[in-house]
Amino acid sequence: MIFYTYFGYLLSLLIIVKLKKISQLKNPSHNLSKTSSDKKKYCPKVSYIITAYNEENRIKNKIENTLAQNYTKEKLEIIVASDCSSDKTDEIVKSYHRQKIKLVRAPKRKGKENAQKYAIDASSGEILVFSDVATILSSDAISTIVNNFQNQDVGCVSSEDRFIDKNGKTGGEGAYVKYEMYLRKLESKANTIVGLSGSFFAARKKVCENWSCDLPSDFNTLLNSVKLGLKGISDPYSIGYYNNISDEKKEFDRKVRTVLRGISAFMKNLSLLNPFKYGLFSWQLFSHKLCKWLVPFWMITALISNAAIMSSSFLFYLTFTVQIFFYYLAFCYFKSLNTIKTPSPFYTVMKLSYYFISVNFAIFISWINFFKGKRQTFWEPSKR
Repeated sequence: MIFYTYFGYLLSLLIIVKLKKISQLKNPSHNLSKTSSDKKKYCPKVSYIITAYNEENRIKNKIENTLAQNYTKEKLEIIVASDCSSDKTDEIVKSYHRQKIKLVRAPKRKGKENAQKYAIDASSGEILVFSDVATILSSDAISTIVNNFQNQDVGCVSSEDRFIDKNGKTGGEGAYVKYEMYLRKLESKANTIVGLSGSFFAARKKVCENWSCDLPSDFNTLLNSVKLGLKGISDPYSIGYYNNISDEKKEFDRKVRTVLRGISAFMKNLSLLNPFKYGLFSWQLFSHKLCKWLVPFWMITALISNAAIMSSSFLFYLTFTVQIFFYYLAFCYFKSLNTIKTPSPFYTVMKLSYYFISVNFAIFISWINFFKGKRQTFWEPSKR
């Protein structure tokens, strides 16, 4: 099941994409209107929603970055949704009133999605684009992501993530992030993606009508799109740039919060696992989300069952040794954090094992919190 989650699902998507290409070659006129590359520039009314909580140190740069967008000014509405900020965030936003920056303040701090709901209610755009303060965009980012909605089958669009290092250079993405972006690429071609990048995504306003204030907006927006018979796609040309979190403890806590919110949304939408109603998406949701969230339990099962039977065969003794060595590599990386200045190829392997175990331990903690009845609604922006 671990192999299926990380490789079997990917291979299945590759086969589906290949079969679709063969089908399109046999029926070249079938998707002509959707795949034509000479589409006219699409310019609907857009509401760009920036969610902020106590961002006095970064909100000015975010607004300036937004004002530099090349989208038609008359068609772009900029809204800052303040989650009842207690610092100078709102004051800074108000200073841009001449540039028609609209401030929508939640009367009480209830979380990111609650603040976004106030902004949605105040918006007038046909397309809603959501972004965090920490995410920096290129000047054509909004026009690029909005252009995808020419396809009437598209309900929401996800950006792709890019890390910026301490020197201001892009790159350094982890193998896991690259893997996720590749999965989204395949999912977009096969049927629909299963999740959005919460730092920068867009959706039709009708998709956001059934807005939930206690579920993650990125994941729930995708689920709402599917319920309406629409799909989500990942646009490789829509890039959100942001700094990685340097504090390992804060990054781990962020993973726990993110997975807990995802599990909560999943459990409230179990009907989407019905393949007779939602077809291929039900399999995608099961494979990409539920299977991934069950990996820590399969890891525990693999280790315990292997220990129980390793005396019966040299093969099982070997597989048990490999498992222990994998965990040992992660431990070595943890012990060497911030001490090795010239990473070697072996160091990279250690890092991969550590990241894999760290992610799945975070998922395990998220399940414990879920069954304890804990829910994550309040939102604290990550300091990057």
